[in-house]
Amino acid sequence: MVSDRTASRDVLLKAVLRLLRPLVRLLARNGVTYPVFAELLRGLYVDVVARDLLRDPRDRTDSRISLLSGVHRKEIRRWREAGAASLDVPEDVTLSSQIIARWLGAEPWRDPDGTPRALPRLASAGSPSFEELVASCTRDLRPRAVLDAWMEQGLVSVDAQDRVVLDIRAFVPSPGRDEQMFYFARNLHDHIAAASANVTGSGVARFLDRSVHYDRLPVEAAARLEALGRESAQAMLLAVNRAAIEIADRADATATPGGATQRVNLGVYLYVEDESPETRT
Repeated sequence: MVSDRTASRDVLLKAVLRLLRPLVRLLARNGVTYPVFAELLRGLYVDVVARDLLRDPRDRTDSRISLLSGVHRKEIRRWREAGAASLDVPEDVTLSSQIIARWLGAEPWRDPDGTPRALPRLASAGSPSFEELVASCTRDLRPRAVLDAWMEQGLVSVDAQDRVVLDIRAFVPSPGRDEQMFYFARNLHDHIAAASANVTGSGVARFLDRSVHYDRLPVEAAARLEALGRESAQAMLLAVNRAAIEIADRADATATPGGATQRVNLGVYLYVEDESPETRT
């Protein structure tokens, strides 16, 4: 008789296979072979067991890590000598997000109806300006460098009045490959972590994890539904962003230096694909 634990593991492994299929497709298309991925995964197993499961450093012996991860102690010693891979957030990605979020969500950078203003490029040409917007988020990057990078990515344009105009669709600055990979990894991490917490919790879902699914739709109907989803999602994100900017500004003013902090990520996704003949039967 199959135990509940074994049955639960089998269900989990089936879900993992579904999760890994698009990831393996992405890796293979970019020349990442199985041996390379297997080496990366082995180190990640050791790192997760050591840092996330064995919270007390005194428990992080090679034997305990090997028992929980299934990785040989020789490989664990090699992992210790090499050090864990850096998972730091790329600074340019987070700064771009902060600047665009403020442009979309805070006064005086947006109009009363929520539309991001076309900003004079230079502070000397009028206020509020694009230079002031960048300076409100960082002093480490020159506004001109930010402008040049965003123009290359198609996030902004400069009109005939020398004003910087934001593409409203650029809520998340993701045209660049580095930014795409960063957000892909972080969003996938958050979604899996939320699902894991909900499944292994007390029965009450802690994190919001909801979606609607429709299949066997004619192409024209799917296109209409996709357009509705994009419009509704954009409106929701813009509304939440405006409120979040105000909340964050008030929190910054009253925060205790060195106090505990948390990260909040609210996202939406929309995915459309052709169905194979097998799925339509």
